[in-house]
Amino acid sequence: MTFRQGGKLDTSGVSGGGSGGRGGRRGMAVGGGVGGLVVVLIALFLGVDPGQLGLEAGPTGDQGQQTGSAQQFQAHIDQCDLEQANSDTICRIVATTESLEDVWTTQLPDQAGMRWVQPHTNIFTGAIDTGCGAASSDIGPFYCPADQNVYIDPAFFDEVLVRQLGASPSGAAQMYVVAHEFGHHLQTMLGDIRRSQRDPAGPSSGAVRVELQADCYAGLWAHYATTTPAPGGELPLLESLTQRDVDAIVQTAEAIGDDHIQKSGGARVDPGSWTHGSSEMRRQWFLTGYEQGSMQACDTFRGQL
Repeated sequence: MTFRQGGKLDTSGVSGGGSGGRGGRRGMAVGGGVGGLVVVLIALFLGVDPGQLGLEAGPTGDQGQQTGSAQQFQAHIDQCDLEQANSDTICRIVATTESLEDVWTTQLPDQAGMRWVQPHTNIFTGAIDTGCGAASSDIGPFYCPADQNVYIDPAFFDEVLVRQLGASPSGAAQMYVVAHEFGHHLQTMLGDIRRSQRDPAGPSSGAVRVELQADCYAGLWAHYATTTPAPGGELPLLESLTQRDVDAIVQTAEAIGDDHIQKSGGARVDPGSWTHGSSEMRRQWFLTGYEQGSMQACDTFRGQL
């Protein structure tokens, strides 16, 4: 997935650490072999709310160090442009959030009769305070419904997603993760996010259905990302999405299936403990969104999975 060269980015919806507050429409105010780290990630990876699972993140650490890291991230974010987004992880996250905003600002009114409200995105390392409680990098990327923020440690992509879980190292895979978290924000807007709490585990549980729908919404974003113009009638931020990109996303979706994670950790496959769905499920629902481009097609709550 390639961002067009030379374009500018609005970085106002992304901050380095901190709570950040809600993001708005482009800065306008409007009113969530595997080591010990992945034991936590099995429960929380790409999840909704760390508080739902009764887990406590590690200590928040030195406040001065956190502030310094946040300032470094913010300085990096502020200098991002589209050209850098093709090679730099932090800038790629920023550009992906902007592309997601363009797509959902168009598609949500057309498909659901609702106005899109952009979540804020926090890029952090170590530990961070959120509306869902204290969290650490060990949790992996997550969305907090309480403050409607997305939280991402960029080191997660290489250190865990690729090296420990065997996902694709491509930029497309990283963008899929961001799009999945924005899918949880859309579920919050639609009132579907709470279904994960009513039925928290099992191959056809509410938790799995919520996660698979977020995968489908990520696919829907990919469907429209290269054809949706930026505001003002400009060209789309993304100029290409190849079959190789789609294959990389599918590889990543399969790598984060509950069955694959359990096998990778040397455990037996236990469908009764699943919270995110099998590799095949995750693959299938991303491709459903990508191929059909329809929110209706992403209704994982009807019938058998």
